[in-house]
Amino acid sequence: MLELIGIEKRFGARVAADGVSLEVAAGETLALLGPSGCGKSSLLKIIAGLLPLDGGAVRFNGEDISRLPPERRGFALMFQDFALFPHLDVLGNVMFGLIERGSSRAQAAAAAAAMLERLGLGGDQGRKVWTLSGGEQQRVALARAMVTRPRLLLLDEPFSSLDAHLRGQLQGEFAQLLAESGIPAILVTHDREEAFAMASRAAVLRQGRIVQCETPPQLLARPANAWLARFIGYENVLEHAVVPGHALRLGPQHPPARIESLTWLADGARVEVAAQAGRLSLSLSAREAASLGAELRLGGQFGLGVDASALIPFSAGS
Repeated sequence: MLELIGIEKRFGARVAADGVSLEVAAGETLALLGPSGCGKSSLLKIIAGLLPLDGGAVRFNGEDISRLPPERRGFALMFQDFALFPHLDVLGNVMFGLIERGSSRAQAAAAAAAMLERLGLGGDQGRKVWTLSGGEQQRVALARAMVTRPRLLLLDEPFSSLDAHLRGQLQGEFAQLLAESGIPAILVTHDREEAFAMASRAAVLRQGRIVQCETPPQLLARPANAWLARFIGYENVLEHAVVPGHALRLGPQHPPARIESLTWLADGARVEVAAQAGRLSLSLSAREAASLGAELRLGGQFGLGVDASALIPFSAGS
């Protein structure tokens, strides 16, 4: 098990880690999720041993590894640019770590070939890596990382350079492979969908601090505050709670809401309104849009209420 205990790291006036404490259990995939500059990549480098910490401790299975060099930690790091060796073919790239750890070339070749087969690259062992597609290069990078059976796998924005379709496909493949291997992993990402698809828990960071660390369903069901709710994708966020779509009520019996933005859709309309509860966005079906008649225009008004019992309250102050 990995433990981060009160990690501190600063770059001049910028705070990268401000008393960060976390645990990653055996076989767990944890996402470090947050916007650019929140400290997630610095934290990953501290775990890997590539960046010295200013305070706190990194422990693995009870041992303090804070001052161990990277090569003695037994971790594997996957970068967003793949970092493959261009002078080696696919098999040579995957064999590299095993040979560095003392395996014979025959043992390394057999293990590397088996891992490539598992990742659908069994027929590409002799290809130069620069002839591969982005998705194929990413699979080679994962094979190289996992074939050594690391104690911990560290993934730094591994899919950020891929297109959306390929990114979704590889996320599913990687999540399944990690679950089957039992290797614990830490995924750094700014993408909520990626974190929720791959990780069993997500630690959301802001300005070097963990705002909330929960399972994806728990984050969605009870976000800590308004900032976090907006960051994980909620649209209608009030000072004290989230307004989910099913909490909105249309009808003349409700207070008037003034239309401030209107976008026509093939199956209805999208509007932003100034309502009694605050500024809200909602999608209207074709039937709902038709029922508003001439009022469905900029400056028009219609009755809009909020069911207080359906709000999602924050678990901490906003």
